[in-house]
Amino acid sequence: MAFERRTQLSLWYFVGAFMILLALNLYFSKSQVEPLNYSVFRQYLKQGRIVEATLTTQHITGAMRTGASNSPLARFVTVRVTDPELLDLLTRHGVIFRGRVEDTWVTEMLAWIGGMAVFFVIWMFLIRRMGGPSSGMMSIGKSKAKIYVETETKVTFADVAGIDEAEEEVREVVEFLKEPERFRKLGGHIPKGVLLVGPPGTGKTLLARAVAGESGVPFFSLSGSDFVEMFVGVGAARVRDLFQQAKERAPCIIFIDELDALGKARGMNPLGSHDEREQTLNQLLVEMDGFDANVSIIIMAATNRPEILDMALLRPGRFDRQIVVDRPDLSGRLEILKIHAKRVKLDPEVDLRQLAAGTPGMVGADLANVVNEAALLAARRGHDAISQNDLQEAVERTLVGLEKKSRVLNERERTVVAYHEAGHALVGLCSPHATPVHRVTIIPRGVAALGYTMHLPTEDRYIQTKAELDAELGVVLGGRAAEEVVFNEISTGASNDFVQATRIASSMVKDYGMSRLGVVSYDDENQSRFLRQISGGMPQYGERTAAQIDREVRAIINDRYQHVKKLLSEKREQLEAVAQRLLATESISSEELRELVEGCGANKPAQEGPVSVQGEGVTSDATKEDA
Repeated sequence: MAFERRTQLSLWYFVGAFMILLALNLYFSKSQVEPLNYSVFRQYLKQGRIVEATLTTQHITGAMRTGASNSPLARFVTVRVTDPELLDLLTRHGVIFRGRVEDTWVTEMLAWIGGMAVFFVIWMFLIRRMGGPSSGMMSIGKSKAKIYVETETKVTFADVAGIDEAEEEVREVVEFLKEPERFRKLGGHIPKGVLLVGPPGTGKTLLARAVAGESGVPFFSLSGSDFVEMFVGVGAARVRDLFQQAKERAPCIIFIDELDALGKARGMNPLGSHDEREQTLNQLLVEMDGFDANVSIIIMAATNRPEILDMALLRPGRFDRQIVVDRPDLSGRLEILKIHAKRVKLDPEVDLRQLAAGTPGMVGADLANVVNEAALLAARRGHDAISQNDLQEAVERTLVGLEKKSRVLNERERTVVAYHEAGHALVGLCSPHATPVHRVTIIPRGVAALGYTMHLPTEDRYIQTKAELDAELGVVLGGRAAEEVVFNEISTGASNDFVQATRIASSMVKDYGMSRLGVVSYDDENQSRFLRQISGGMPQYGERTAAQIDREVRAIINDRYQHVKKLLSEKREQLEAVAQRLLATESISSEELRELVEGCGANKPAQEGPVSVQGEGVTSDATKEDA
């Protein structure tokens, strides 16, 4: 309503400005024309001072000289009278004259109105192109939230799988929105805010939409960055407008995705504490505090960086409940695959449980991508349905990348890659605590992978022992060690192996207390729990301690490297056998590998974790944040 009043007021200003311009035009146009009596006009005509004339039914206008022949011209107007000699006089004295139908004041007014109408139409067209009254500079303080009614959401808990604990937690929200009196009569109240935290792709946004779909209430959806603008005060205005709209549509749900873009802890800005983002956060805190307990508005938010959120957001009374939406386990992955399998045509022989067992660490978004890639692959191959081989190929494509048939290696490079991958595979096979080897190949994939060794766990793992980390470190270093043992020379293909080896050894020293520095944690407390990335904060220790940490990391890596070199030197015949088979067939399965390497297939996989991939030019854990 406020926008409509402003629009009407501006139109009155517009009409007033038009009338003023019209009056000014008439005043100045008349002030520049000299009125003449007709008798004076005839006298000037006979004197040759009239240069040109325009004849209408009521008036005669034109130009005349003010004095001598070289004097400047002036405009004149006189009332036309009945004069039979007028045309003869004009012709005799060489006056240029013409006739014209005289414009009335109505005609002039219509011409002005027509021009202004064209301008108004263009103005309205531009306003609509900018999005109407709900967007653009005219309403920069309006909330950008997308509002979905219950019929538009079309997402229920039947579309959510693999996060059963989180789903149970949010069911209370649905019950409160459906039957609020059942809780109020006992004196209880639902949490004002529900914060969903977890790795990317685990289904936080989907879960929030399912809550709206199940409860059948309006759903306000927006991102934390939608509040932030370059203009001071705009973010706070948008927060106020959002909550005002929500109160008018209560009961409803407000969902803020990527809350960390808005709710970062105050005081972290080096430019000062009164910037636009902090003002917006302050307004959000005020609005969440000002909720009426009887107004059924639920705030839901999602983030994968909870450690950087302002503590005022997380206190009771705001985001009371924090729900972890974690990676799905084996049964969760199976349920997710069943949901996505309903949308595609699967071969009756497909075993989804086997696929779920072979994709530990993957989240819902990864599994959806695997099923979609398998469908595209099956269509490209002309299959009538998606087979198990299509799904396995899609897993490898998701983890490592597209097969590069056009990337042809020369014989020397191909041999180096074969021994490199054989080294990864042999160390993995002969290490009792290593993750079982699933496949070894020297077929190039992705951007830089000239070959890879895939280690496939048999079950989910949540902790790792020192022996398992040592085995993982040895497998990572096996490729470079094999190159040195066989060729007595090293290549650049193990660069990514060293990145992962350094990360493992650094975590053993700084995070897990598995070094001579003792059971002390040197980890940054602001390090993300869900995003594997380097922290931008200052270390919590001095230069001397940093030097000690570097020495310990280097010692752990060097010790494992020497151990792996010794192992491969003792298993030189098996290393040659694996490498030659790779050169002949390009790929080796786990069964073929155990047949080639006798006495090394007795490793017992303990609690296994994510699929890992090591290879020439590629080394990573096959999880979304690391791939």
